[in-house]
Amino acid sequence: MSEPQPDLSPVTGPAFRERLSPGPAAWCAAVGLGVISGVALWPMAHVIGIVGGLLVAAGTLTALVATSPVIEVSGGVLRAGRASISLDLLGDVTTLDSAEEMRTALGPALDARAFVCLRAWARTGVRVDLDDPLDPTPYWMLSTRRPQELAAALGR
Repeated sequence: MSEPQPDLSPVTGPAFRERLSPGPAAWCAAVGLGVISGVALWPMAHVIGIVGGLLVAAGTLTALVATSPVIEVSGGVLRAGRASISLDLLGDVTTLDSAEEMRTALGPALDARAFVCLRAWARTGVRVDLDDPLDPTPYWMLSTRRPQELAAALGR
């Protein structure tokens, strides 16, 4: 009886993966909120102020991390947070390499039917047009700190 052969096929990871984690300003704001809460609770009792401030800061930091969406291209699928779409249904990809381009695309140029996965701390992104006649969504707007890499992973 022969032993089973190990699978020697190469393990491939995603072509692109980025968690839109908060930047330093958001972390500082979360800690600041904890300090403010602690100061507000300080007159009740010093221990309550310290514990309350630490709990508020920890809760805020946890919420920031838990709500950070992941942008990923793998297995022929683009995922943005909980949404996903097959790469076969994608059209043109436009990189938005500056904060000004992103602001324009999200302001006066935004179609209300577009799917948007946005985080304010990621000031660049991509616009991915859809080629699906059954989907009323004309395009996806995605925040990313690496728009060129995402566009390359989408093969456009």
